[in-house]
Amino acid sequence: MNVESAAPYEAERPRLLLVEDDSGVRRSIQLLLQARGFDVRAYAEGSALLSDPGPQMAVGLIADYRLPELEGLSVLRSLRATGWDGPAILITAYPSEDLTELAKAAGYDAVLEKPLAEHLLVETTLRLLGRRRGDGSTVPP
Repeated sequence: MNVESAAPYEAERPRLLLVEDDSGVRRSIQLLLQARGFDVRAYAEGSALLSDPGPQMAVGLIADYRLPELEGLSVLRSLRATGWDGPAILITAYPSEDLTELAKAAGYDAVLEKPLAEHLLVETTLRLLGRRRGDGSTVPP
């Protein structure tokens, strides 16, 4: 199983799930969101996430669309089948209206295009989770 979680004080930090097969992108997103106060459980494959008992404690999911074994839409469908109901963001280098519709039908709340704009990923994550910005203001819906 390939899972990365390096954040201190994990019990006190809301857990996010991240599935991204590109190790550089995965690590960048993980560090970005850890700096915002999240415990980020990062996986290289959707099957690794689904075999881990930890996802049920997560507050949100960020998943790449194109993954080696199990693509991002199937990852969320499988999580939903276990009763997990957190918000989810699909990231893709191949955006299209059709993919956005498929993502919404699978239960994704947002679709973001790669390369990711860091501020957009953070704002979208915080908005979906109803969190506050670093300056104390609320992220608008």
